[in-house]
Amino acid sequence: MIKNPRSCIPMLTLLVLVFTVACESDLTNPGRNAKPAFVLLTPGTVAQVSAGGRHSCALRTDGSVACWGNNDFGQATPPVGQLTQVSAGGGHSCGLLKTIGTVVCWGYNGSGQATPPKDTFTQVSAGGSHTCARRTEGTVACWGDNEYGQATPPPVGLFTQVTAGGAHTCGLLKIIGTVVCWGDNEYGQATPPVGTFTQVSAGGSHTCGLKTDSTVACWGYNGSGQAAPPGGAFIQVSAGGFHTCGLKPDGTVACWGYNGSGQATPPSDAFTQASAGGSHTCGLKPDGTVACWGDDSYGQATPPANTFTQVSAGYQHICGRKTDGDVACWGADYYGKATPPVGTFTQVSAGGSHSCGLKPDSTVACWGNNYYGEATPPAGPFTQVSSGFSHTCGLKPDGTVTCWGNNSSGQATPPTAAFSQVSAGAYHTCGLKADGTVACWGNNYYGQATPPPGAFTQVSAGGYHTCGLEPDGTVACWGDNVYGQATPPTGAFTQVSAGYQHTCGFTADGTVACWGDNYWGQATTPPGAFTQLSAGGSFTCALEHDASVACWGEFGVAETPTEPPASP
Repeated sequence: MIKNPRSCIPMLTLLVLVFTVACESDLTNPGRNAKPAFVLLTPGTVAQVSAGGRHSCALRTDGSVACWGNNDFGQATPPVGQLTQVSAGGGHSCGLLKTIGTVVCWGYNGSGQATPPKDTFTQVSAGGSHTCARRTEGTVACWGDNEYGQATPPPVGLFTQVTAGGAHTCGLLKIIGTVVCWGDNEYGQATPPVGTFTQVSAGGSHTCGLKTDSTVACWGYNGSGQAAPPGGAFIQVSAGGFHTCGLKPDGTVACWGYNGSGQATPPSDAFTQASAGGSHTCGLKPDGTVACWGDDSYGQATPPANTFTQVSAGYQHICGRKTDGDVACWGADYYGKATPPVGTFTQVSAGGSHSCGLKPDSTVACWGNNYYGEATPPAGPFTQVSSGFSHTCGLKPDGTVTCWGNNSSGQATPPTAAFSQVSAGAYHTCGLKADGTVACWGNNYYGQATPPPGAFTQVSAGGYHTCGLEPDGTVACWGDNVYGQATPPTGAFTQVSAGYQHTCGFTADGTVACWGDNYWGQATTPPGAFTQLSAGGSFTCALEHDASVACWGEFGVAETPTEPPASP
């Protein structure tokens, strides 16, 4: 646990809500690559929202769950099914199953916080690295990290509510309405004041409760003022990492405490519920829409809303062409590669440290790293653009290819020929010629630039391997095969996409098959049918039938950002 919050407040990189996730290394989570049934949040369809450490989750009115933000441990990838409540914790999430009342959890499980007992419950609360739930008869069960006794509830009676904080837990006693807390008490966060309450919320190292007279009382660590509530009446309170928010009778939200990322500066809109997370806050509006504010470095403050017509996975970022023609990018944003210019595009391609897009006037615009000139396109016109690791190639209307940027291996020196498609890889490039054969140029250390003879209908250049789609639907790959990325499965495909060290393809029935490196789960395909596919550095993204984007692997987040949340 963080023993000196004062020294951590300026950075807010090791929040109390996520302290164990930051220092433990267990990545085991069988659900981290499972894709939720839906990822869009249509206005009017949300019943509850919960802000966690660096992710957020929302419960829809149909019982399905959508999560967005950091997904390192699968905490933003909920299971398919109907829930009645959802709770986002530090690096895990939990929900209450509708039909049988059991708890299901997903995400980080290094301390067992995502392994609930077999029992029936009426409410669940996910904390920093432990979870607690209220049983049907009112008793409380906790599981996960118990270093401070936060997962050992006292046998003091029946509860109406339980709340799990950073390393402490509090419950509201059913008969008399007093609060009982257990676990870490270094700052007095587990020592509630005398009085009766109607609701309680445990934060990082502080706790707040709603009293029977509608005022809020807080106790525990107050280094940023998070335990010093304003006067006035409230109808709900939520304690976060180093800040607290409360819902007033008129529907407005008031927040207090640390505000370094704007998490304590709510919009002036009316809300029906508020949830304070690690360093961000989310609220549910009367029309069923979700608004979030505060730290958005992982997209946790950006509820999914957009629809796309194309997605492109780069080395550590993703770009998508939205339905209205604008481009949104998310992921790592060093060099500005995930910050597209304003304007409409007909196609987008995410590369290593840069991105490029084809504009309606057939010119190309690029952004991001330009060390080799890879983001300085020549004058058009072009009909297609492809961004490699540090070079870019474009297809002209006459079928010729022009490349710019790093040419250390000849990857930016295309042969003179007519092409119908071009694909830029790490340090090599391949093109589909008018006669259906493939020509490649550039680095050929693994044979990635030596295509087999025969006709193809599509080609995709990856890190150090290449794959092509043959007329009968079979996939042929060549080049580096240390992870099996150049050994495709048998069967018919309709599209193939070569990533850095893995490959994915569409099968004839619209499902996805991947092969090659799977360290981050990038080759563990989720269920469902898709319309377009793009394999990136160590993750994969696909366009769904509802025009939303699903990604899995290292940057696997079930989200379609409203604005491009970029992490440095």
